[in-house]
Amino acid sequence: MERLAYKTREYRLRNFAIAAENQHKKSLLHFLHNNAQTITQKHWAVNIRKFTRRIGSLHELVELGSLTRQAAEFLRMSVLAGSNIIVSGATQSGKTTMLNALLSSARPTERVVTVEETFELDFGALDRVAMQCRQPSLEGTGEITLRRLIKESLRMRPDRLVVGEVREAESLDLLIALNSGLPGMSSIHANSARDALAKLSTLPLLAGRNIDSAFVVPTVAGCIDLVVHCELERSGRRRVIEIVAPSGNVTGTVIEASTIFALSRVHSTRGELEPTGGYPTRIHKFAAAGFDPSAVLGVSA
Repeated sequence: MERLAYKTREYRLRNFAIAAENQHKKSLLHFLHNNAQTITQKHWAVNIRKFTRRIGSLHELVELGSLTRQAAEFLRMSVLAGSNIIVSGATQSGKTTMLNALLSSARPTERVVTVEETFELDFGALDRVAMQCRQPSLEGTGEITLRRLIKESLRMRPDRLVVGEVREAESLDLLIALNSGLPGMSSIHANSARDALAKLSTLPLLAGRNIDSAFVVPTVAGCIDLVVHCELERSGRRRVIEIVAPSGNVTGTVIEASTIFALSRVHSTRGELEPTGGYPTRIHKFAAAGFDPSAVLGVSA
């Protein structure tokens, strides 16, 4: 383990090590080492996450039952229309897989810039710049944060910006980028699509005292087009359980949103993902790309 620690990006002092390393995007090694036993009790904590490229498109998610064909076609149109999409869900609910599937629907001529803490996104793109953070050295120098990378990505003339996951103040930089007209995607931990909007309205406040809800909440309402919520069921199946579109309006501090797709209910049993009659707010994006959402949703604006 000591030899592995020296090869990681986040090696620390000999009596305390936190290591995380992505070996060629195949697996993520993470361990806690603490000789003094003040962090971990009795033994080391070692975790290995094995990544799989088995699922690479929305069509494959349909084949696995994670998504209906109707919802997949709507998401494909949304990606091609340049919609700003947030993927939400709990840990291991399939957020990264969904991001990969969505990005596989983008035009091959797009220049996509991805920003992550550690490399996890893996999708086919002819013109892609992939960046990850760098932890400070033992001397405390050389750190490159997610916020810094998001700002640098705007100088790379991206057609689409993808932030693997937002957890803290970097959500502010993402919102500012999306609010400038740049299409983008990201993921966030949340219990529902609407909870994701609420959380995305709160995280930017961590950026400093000069940021308040009066700026953040309308910005989220104005630049996020869709929230795709994923869930890991007890059976082990991962699937999308709702797709929500913010209306752009805010009531108090609550962002109004319309549910586009939701699970049907049959005698208190969860059914399939079906249209609810809701409609995306920013239809001008679909029209500019030559798409008509009503052809898929069965309703008109």
